[in-house]
Amino acid sequence: MTRKVTKAVIPAAGLGTRFLPETKALPKEMLPIVDTPTIQFIVEEAKQAGIKDIVIVIGKGKRSIEDHFDSNPELEMNLEERHKNDILETIRKTNDMNIYFIRQSHPRGLGDAIYTARSFISNEPFVVMLGDDVMQDKVPLTKQLMESYQQTGASTLAVKKVAHKDISKYGVIDPSEEVRPGLFNVKKFVEKPTPEKAPSDLAIIGRYLLTPEIFGILENAKPDKTGEIQLTSAIDTLNQTQRVFAHEFKGERFDTGNKLSWLKTNIIFGLRHPEISDGLRTYLKDLGAQLTEEDKKK
Repeated sequence: MTRKVTKAVIPAAGLGTRFLPETKALPKEMLPIVDTPTIQFIVEEAKQAGIKDIVIVIGKGKRSIEDHFDSNPELEMNLEERHKNDILETIRKTNDMNIYFIRQSHPRGLGDAIYTARSFISNEPFVVMLGDDVMQDKVPLTKQLMESYQQTGASTLAVKKVAHKDISKYGVIDPSEEVRPGLFNVKKFVEKPTPEKAPSDLAIIGRYLLTPEIFGILENAKPDKTGEIQLTSAIDTLNQTQRVFAHEFKGERFDTGNKLSWLKTNIIFGLRHPEISDGLRTYLKDLGAQLTEEDKKK
């Protein structure tokens, strides 16, 4: 019998250097997609998957994340008195979640951030949810991984096909066989290979379901040349003693890890937002026409 997955780890201790100077004082996880902090989407996905207990691994300067998920009785009372029920509902979405915080004292990579949460997880399977990737599908990706785990009892990573020229940005799987549609046995995991050496175009994206044996591997893992403990390398080691599967995600993935991809995500979500979609669509059409005229004059 496989144990039920009830806990998630959200690493949020990174320095956010790609978004400086904005992230000098504001955690990158709090950068908004239209009107919602990115990390809010991650927590809501966990809730939709049935997870109630979440630990967020934070570092220095991340206090605003704690404040965001704390209750604000004065604000809620004000909204109630003004009958702003729709807004009130949005800020109460995760009030029923059990959200805890653990500090990663030194930025030693994703693997170390996960290891920091070992006491919270104990001897249970758990989900890792990275804040750079916002996923959307009819069935939340985290729920898909949990359903796969109930069938296999094995660690399962989310993967998605990416453009071959971009493969060096990702950890990549070397699949041995497709055991059923969208689920792959994996020979090995490769961290950021060059396009010439990449074993596939199936990139590891920001969701992992891991068994607790990963902590023993992370405990003994050595830092790479950058001084970081790589989670992908630890999973590759885990794969030598127990099966690890890769689940191909077919839904929408929105990358918010750099300025351009974050802006693109904001535009797409803005076009779907009931308050601003019409105005944004009109603006983009006018802007496109303006740019076309400017190009003709060149």
